[in-house]
Amino acid sequence: MLRYTLVNMPKKFKGENSKASEARARKAAVQHAAQAKREQELEDEYWKDEDKHVQKKQQRKDEKEKKKNELLERKQQLKQLHDEEMSALPGKASARPSKLTRAQVEANVKKMEEASKAKKEEDLTHIEKPLEENVNVIQVEGVEARSVEDAIAALSTNDTETVERHPERRVKAAYAAYEEENLPRLKQENPNMRLSQLKQMLKKDWQKSPQNPLNQRSLAYNAKAS
Repeated sequence: MLRYTLVNMPKKFKGENSKASEARARKAAVQHAAQAKREQELEDEYWKDEDKHVQKKQQRKDEKEKKKNELLERKQQLKQLHDEEMSALPGKASARPSKLTRAQVEANVKKMEEASKAKKEEDLTHIEKPLEENVNVIQVEGVEARSVEDAIAALSTNDTETVERHPERRVKAAYAAYEEENLPRLKQENPNMRLSQLKQMLKKDWQKSPQNPLNQRSLAYNAKAS
């Protein structure tokens, strides 16, 4: 009868699982790629920020240069204007300063404009000039004069001698009432005349009017003499 002897055979050596190794390798590759991508993004962002900074710096530089050029151009225009104005004046063509500031140029231009305006005013006729008020007058407070009689009554005093000595003190109020009363009539009679012309006519009538306090002094003197 045969006997079988069981012998414990050594276990076969199991090597590393190839599938697991491949999985780990793929995972490591993915992680490496992700890390590389992240580093590239950070680097790109860094250079992007640098570009923005450089662009802003260049933009500020360009704006500053533009303002500088505009200011220089403005100064040249003012100087040219001043030179043209000076050359137009008799005897001033050779008297150009070598260097002028902007304030000096503007001051000279303003002075020329004022001189031109003053000359135009001198050319106005006496008809076109506005009627000037008599300065030898006083103001009456608390009294509203609606006619020549009211104005004279408001400014009259018990001292007749004093009133006759200083009739010019009543002129302004009396003339205002005279103008209010007679100017509408003149407008109606002369519809084509300007206001300045109407006031000139009114002034001439006022100088002859017995309602003028200055004329009242003469009338009173003549009455007293007679």
